[in-house]
Amino acid sequence: MKHILIATDGSPASEQAVEAGVELAAERGGDVTFVHIVPADAWITGRGAAGRPLPHHVAVDESETALKEAAEVAEAAGVSYALERIAGDPVDEILAVAEAKDVDLVVVGSRGRGAVTSAILGSVSLGVVKRARRPVLVVKNGRVPAEV
Repeated sequence: MKHILIATDGSPASEQAVEAGVELAAERGGDVTFVHIVPADAWITGRGAAGRPLPHHVAVDESETALKEAAEVAEAAGVSYALERIAGDPVDEILAVAEAKDVDLVVVGSRGRGAVTSAILGSVSLGVVKRARRPVLVVKNGRVPAEV
């Protein structure tokens, strides 16, 4: 595996995907591309407010943080990396980057939502697995929330 694509959104599940993907790259002498997808149809809705596009700086700040944290993991492991920030449908864009960069593996995190929640909200990891023409590693979120 010479080139691994790792999708990150800064969530605990994607942080674990970053760690797993970087570890694989380090073991195999490969490099990684981190991608953060900002949904093109992100909207603010609230009581009495019509939907309107999210301010661009909110999404940029979010992706900058996720990408910066991923870059730090790669640097600590001595792995070469590239960063991509793209607006669009997460599944479509992850697969497009995988094809364009001719990656050997796509790594995504899974938040471990149940079947009903995934059916309603959608699941990026499931969409990537179903449609990918390349190997996909899904890293399940294994963190247990602290009791309150």
